[in-house]
Amino acid sequence: MATMATSIHIAGLGTPSLTPSRPSNKPSLASSFIRSPVAARNPLKKTVASGGRFTCFERDWLRRDLNVIGFGLIGWLAPSSIPAINGNSLTGLFFQSIGEELAHWPTGPALTSQFWLWLITWHFGLFVCLTFGQIGFKGRNEGYF
Repeated sequence: MATMATSIHIAGLGTPSLTPSRPSNKPSLASSFIRSPVAARNPLKKTVASGGRFTCFERDWLRRDLNVIGFGLIGWLAPSSIPAINGNSLTGLFFQSIGEELAHWPTGPALTSQFWLWLITWHFGLFVCLTFGQIGFKGRNEGYF
């Protein structure tokens, strides 16, 4: 048991073999493995004529226009109001299902209710119409076609 209590020196753990050959001005907790002496460079940060400011996207990347929203909504309401589903229009069926669901307020619509079908179908058509409207309107204004 007494032989186990003696201290054993392992190279690298407190032995004088790893002391620096020249004195360092760094604090004792700093390590060259953790922080590189060369400053990291950001490839997106370029010095340009605009005062060193570089952005990947334009400021107004969405380029929203209320004309697109107005014409897109009208462009969807017109075809969705044609009575093509058993003499009813998609907009009429959607609004009718809203009224039926509001009749038993505050209970929400059941998962088997037709409301969900009309809601998803009507909004999907609206968003497709708005997306194509944005593409067409901005494409025409910027000279793509």
